[in-house]
Amino acid sequence: MRKKIVAGNWKCNTNLQEGIELAKSVNELVAKKAADDVVVVLGVPFTHLTNVVESVNTERIGVAAQNCAAEADGAFTGEVSASMVKSTGATYVILGHSERREYYGETSEVLNKKLALALENGLTPIYCCGEPLEVREADVQNDYVKKQLEETIFKLPESDFRKLVIAYEPIWAIGTGKTATAGQAQEIHEFIRSIIAEKFGKEVAEETSILYGGSAKPGNAKELFGNKDVDGGLIGGAALKAEDFLGIINGF
Repeated sequence: MRKKIVAGNWKCNTNLQEGIELAKSVNELVAKKAADDVVVVLGVPFTHLTNVVESVNTERIGVAAQNCAAEADGAFTGEVSASMVKSTGATYVILGHSERREYYGETSEVLNKKLALALENGLTPIYCCGEPLEVREADVQNDYVKKQLEETIFKLPESDFRKLVIAYEPIWAIGTGKTATAGQAQEIHEFIRSIIAEKFGKEVAEETSILYGGSAKPGNAKELFGNKDVDGGLIGGAALKAEDFLGIINGF
């Protein structure tokens, strides 16, 4: 049975002290009020990794970096390597997020390097895919997402593919005034699972967790997670408030 996962992506928010307090609050609420069968992950800034790992029960809550370098080491000022992330005690890394692709020009070639290094260092990639508004309006989102996956994670051997989590981001519905319905989420998740089955077989497809990276909130989490191919969420703004994040976790 595939895992139910709710991962928070704090992005460039919270200073260290605020981050520690937020992590402690999430840890306390999850311990008391969250179902044991839901995997909880906190995607925090690099500066927070070690302290957040020390602030939560890591048997219950995983900690993720929001990125890692495309190189193992060397003269790359400002970069943080996969091995550095691993050394903090973090066990996940978010890769291919739409903001990294758009703002920092991350290509499939770059992401393939990051994937290889993350897997080599025993990190679980949360790999993002998804289409912008113009692609959705042209109704070619399936082709767009398929190409994203074919250029990256579909190149992995099956043994490595089984180690990752996929997060679908409806970029067209984030900050555009458009709204993605639960039905639209199910439709694209079902498509992603179908092309995984074509590539790696039905068994692998059924075991792959696919998260929804749209605007999930406590009020719509239950409807979203009720879809048979939506296995959880990659949560942005609502992950910055412990009670809201718990409300989404309890959407299952």
